[in-house]
Amino acid sequence: MLSHGLEQGVLVITVSSASAVGERARILDRIGGLVHAHKPAPVVIVLDDSAVGMEAVRLVLRAHRLCGHAGVLMSVATHSAPARRLLAASAETTGICLVIHARADTAITTTAYAAAA
Repeated sequence: MLSHGLEQGVLVITVSSASAVGERARILDRIGGLVHAHKPAPVVIVLDDSAVGMEAVRLVLRAHRLCGHAGVLMSVATHSAPARRLLAASAETTGICLVIHARADTAITTTAYAAAA
């Protein structure tokens, strides 16, 4: 469902499933706890292929708002082009911009570099 680790000073959270609303709420609570525990480390959320869908997109958008309120830089990585398009179309345009990547390694490196700048 959810795993995490630190890479290059970036909190990397991998979501492998976010299919039900109740499950999404639990995952979001865990993400919030991780973000606050590792603050000010930037965050990359990686959506596994099995986690791609509207519920996962909603989860990422809520996590982006949570990170924005905490003042934490956040990016997302997913191989799914439809999910990337949904995220781009639905992301908030105020505050910290949600950066969307196709590859996790690129997202981690770019986010680490942006946080250091």
